[in-house]
This record gives sequence, C-alpha cells and structure tokens, in this order.
Amino acid sequence: MAGVELRQLRYFVAVADELNFGRAAERLLIAGPSLSQQIKVLERDLGVRLFDRDRRSVSLTPAGAVLLPHTRALLDRADDLRRRARRLSGSEPVRLGYVNWLPPDLTTRAATVAELHVDAWVAPSHTQAARVAAGSLDLAVCWATGADLRRLGLRSRLVGADRVHAVDIAVDGGSDTDGRSRAVAARDTVVLLDDDATSWSSWNVYGADLAASTGARAVRIGDGGVTGPAFFDHVRRLRRPVVNCPKGQTSPLPPDLVRRPILPPEVYWTWSLVWREAEERAGVLGVVDALCDGVGDLGVHAPQAWLPADDPYALPG
Repeated sequence: MAGVELRQLRYFVAVADELNFGRAAERLLIAGPSLSQQIKVLERDLGVRLFDRDRRSVSLTPAGAVLLPHTRALLDRADDLRRRARRLSGSEPVRLGYVNWLPPDLTTRAATVAELHVDAWVAPSHTQAARVAAGSLDLAVCWATGADLRRLGLRSRLVGADRVHAVDIAVDGGSDTDGRSRAVAARDTVVLLDDDATSWSSWNVYGADLAASTGARAVRIGDGGVTGPAFFDHVRRLRRPVVNCPKGQTSPLPPDLVRRPILPPEVYWTWSLVWREAEERAGVLGVVDALCDGVGDLGVHAPQAWLPADDPYALPG
C-alpha cells in the first residue's frame, strides 16, 4: 500500500461509477490510456484485480466491489482533512481561466493543494491574461509574450505546448507511399491574420512573427476564418499549405484536406500558466507548482524548434 496515491483511488472510484474508461477519463480530464495505465498500477500495488474488462464492457470484480465503499470512505476523510486545513489557513478557492486547452489531470493534481474553480467563460489569451491582472482570475492558461507579462505585471511558467501543423489540399503526391503526410517547410506555408483583433489578437501577433521569421506568406482576412469551415475554404482558395492555429488543431478535417507537419523549423505554440507578480496566496502558488513541476521543455528547446522571439520560453540568441 505504500505506493498507492489518493489520485489513483479517485480514478478507481470514477471508473467504478461510470463502468466505462472513456467516460471516466472525460470526467477526470485525463487521457484514456493514462487512466487505464494508472488503474493497472493500482491493481498491482493492491495485489488484486479491481475490474473485469474487455472491448465491450467494464465490471467490478468481487474484490473491487468489496474495496469500493472503503475507498469512498477514505477519500471522504481525505477531503474532510483538506477542508479543515483550508479553514485553518483561511484559504479561498483558486479561480482559473483558459482559452481552449487545459492540462490533463488538472483537477486531480490541483486538489492536493487548493480548491480549484475553472471559470466557465472561455475567452482569448489576451483577455484571460488581462483578467488575471485585474484580479477577476487568479490563474489562466493562455499564450503570452514577454511584453504582455511585463505590461500586465504577471509571471508565467510553461504548462503545455502544441506542435503546429499546416493544412493542405490532399492531391496526388500529398502523402508518402506509406500514407504519412509529407512535411512542408515553414517558408512555403501561408499564415492567416484576421482583421478582428478582439478575437485574434494573440494569434495575429504570433502569425506575423512566424511570417517575418521564416518567410511564410501572411494573408489578411476579415471573416474569422482562422479556424472552422471558413479556414478550410481559405486552404482550398489559396491552394497552399496554411498554418493551422492551436484552436483548430484537433478539428476533424474534410476528406479533401490533409495535415502536413511543418519542418524546418518545427513550429511550436506555448501555453503559459500566468499569475500576478504580487501573488502571495499559498493556494495559488501551490497550484502553479502542482501543474508545472515536471513538465519539462516539451520540445520547445530542441535545435529545430521555433518560437516567437518574445516568447517567454525562447532561448536567448
């Protein structure tokens, strides 16, 4: 039992409640394979199998059914201990905003140090950063430049990174013989810059820097087509690989289009966890450490990696 962690017990309860690893993973905000692996680790540490599972169903084993109520009681006691400790320390819930991405395992990692409230208002990066500076949020996951951080009096740590790709028309020769999409050099791509600075301020700054640094062609648009169906129409109209911003990275592609990795260089978009420079609350700073410790550089410091010159994680020179 020495190796058993409370988060693994929470995973056990979530899967037992849902009897479906996919739904449990969505509830926990973690990846399905990660959840499955953690349950296997828990079963190994406990020395019993908790679930019978095949491709169609998940069910508790007799041992899992016996241990479930004891696990719930243990988690209830742990939650009560945290609540009592927070009352003694006078701590308040930590308010976190985001754009379109959150770290996996967010609530579980933060639960050990503070009560975390994820704000329901999903807004652009510059808006969320400004809300932190104004005090309506304690933390935000967003994209920010060094100038943004200095102007708003914020600090940041790297919490995530997206490898940016391009979208192109799927024509003969668009893929290698093994079916993998061919890479395209950044200088041969198009970057869309939208006239709507309210919605696309951060992307416009990023895209303009990408074009200036790599030789990509910047194209002004005014229809919000940085993502969504209008973006796909721009790809068809331009007939060149168009850089896909992180907000549209996971959107399903129409059958006539294909994703193409950008290389050289490898283009990255960083996600910062930002908080006020003057922040002293232990709960807020504890959430920062809980979410960012062990993240590493996520590839953004690789020799072929590209970041905007004023990205907080860009290496000097």
